[in-house]
Amino acid sequence: MSARIYIEGGGQSKELKTRCREAFQKLLENAGIRENKPRLVACGGRNAAFDQFRTAHAEQRPSEYVAMIIDSEDPPANIERTWEHLRVHDGWVAPVGATDEQVLFMTTCMETWIASDQAALGEHFGQCLQMNALPPARHIEQRNRAQVMQELTHATRNCKRPYAKGDNSFKLLGNLNPQTLVSLPSFDRMARILKQKL
Repeated sequence: MSARIYIEGGGQSKELKTRCREAFQKLLENAGIRENKPRLVACGGRNAAFDQFRTAHAEQRPSEYVAMIIDSEDPPANIERTWEHLRVHDGWVAPVGATDEQVLFMTTCMETWIASDQAALGEHFGQCLQMNALPPARHIEQRNRAQVMQELTHATRNCKRPYAKGDNSFKLLGNLNPQTLVSLPSFDRMARILKQKL
């Protein structure tokens, strides 16, 4: 089965979109998704990802899987009922025929995944990283996305290049360990669905 996945991320520059796409490709490969690789499209903003997904969904062939990887923004009440969460949170209506398995959440944001892999953070930032300032791993997907971002930035504030979206976020994302991330329901769900679909 062929697949296209539209990703929230990459900002407006072509370079960042390329780095975003490459980071997700590496992460998926490390998670065991090496055959029938999906075509990844970094869309920039959240609304752009939804718009491109809707267009692709309307045009998809029966043998094609079309999905989007986006931040949930807030913790979903039920990780499996993605369209219900998007209806309540964003006012988005699921396109006709769309299923919950076409929405792959980063709960609550990409930084949640990054903050969860303390070994990858330590390797990237070195001794300047303040491990005790990172958000606790327990129930991290229930934490506010702004709080996760603030704590991640605070934990790296003494580093020459502190954590920042776009600057070093995609380098980190591509080096995360899927074996660490499977403890996160959103990552585990994404890996499970993609392995089934592809």
